[in-house]
Amino acid sequence: MKRFFSSWEVVLVLVLILELAVFGIINPRFLNPSNLIYGTSDFVHIGILALPLTLVIISGGIDVSFASLVGLCAIVFGVANFFGVPLPLSLALALATGGAAGAFNATVIHVSRIQPLVVTLGTMYLFGGTATVLSGAVGAGGYEGIGNFPGEFTSFGYLELFGLPAMLWLFAALAVFFVVALHVTRFGRGVYLVGQSENASRYSGIAVGRVQFATYVMMGLGAAIAGLMLSAYFGSARVDLGTTSLLPAITVAVLGGASIYGGQGSVLGTLIAVFIIGFLQQGLQMAGVSSQVSSALSGGLLVVVVALRQGGALMANFIAAGRSARTAAPQLIVEEKTSA
Repeated sequence: MKRFFSSWEVVLVLVLILELAVFGIINPRFLNPSNLIYGTSDFVHIGILALPLTLVIISGGIDVSFASLVGLCAIVFGVANFFGVPLPLSLALALATGGAAGAFNATVIHVSRIQPLVVTLGTMYLFGGTATVLSGAVGAGGYEGIGNFPGEFTSFGYLELFGLPAMLWLFAALAVFFVVALHVTRFGRGVYLVGQSENASRYSGIAVGRVQFATYVMMGLGAAIAGLMLSAYFGSARVDLGTTSLLPAITVAVLGGASIYGGQGSVLGTLIAVFIIGFLQQGLQMAGVSSQVSSALSGGLLVVVVALRQGGALMANFIAAGRSARTAAPQLIVEEKTSA
């Protein structure tokens, strides 16, 4: 029981409760149930990106290209719809684009042995440029949107199921999938082991390349789903749909417990952190704080969390080393007396 209440997830729950209470005092309308429920439609796409990103980070990688991949997948869908491709096939093309982009990232990282941050930073500009060219092919130059989508697609952005937004249900379903994949399956155990040590994982018979490949493909599919969701929500596909989600998604994954050094993290922590960051931004807006300031606070929160977790790890190692030294000292004295 003591271990449970000291877990990071419980700390996050307490932070979320405190956050809701503070913003409720500042603006009582913030705690209106309808505002809380339907306000999730503004940030669930961040959670859909953060869930697979958590697996990528735990496995020892990083992916920043999703910021542009969201827009690319949305544009692929928009272009396909523009040329009269049936809706199911258009959706499949967008998802295939996301999966292929994730596979491309994983392949380049595996073959070149270049740092994932460098590779995905390059592909971020590659995907963004490709999306701009494709949108220009149908006359939507620059960051103009591609619209005129079928009604059954755009209605999903505001669809309700059992009193909750359909997008929230989709996020919940994906969260369950990733919880099972990471914490129940053999694949999930491989993700943790690869993040802790690739060499040890290889000696243990784990296909390191396959594990990392799967995490990046999931990241690509998550970007595609987020791009389609935002296109339905706004009624248009734009190149810049995912640009503002880069910092919040990374902040959510790290705040949720994913270590930037790999080998640590949980989907449950990420799930709670999604609502912490989402309601933080909404609460600041309702308190009259500008979006620029709220973005700066998100960036500052990321730095603080990384520093605190790293400092905590160093302190734990220091304490463990001190205990080992105190335990070894009496034994050394006994051995000296025996030898004398």
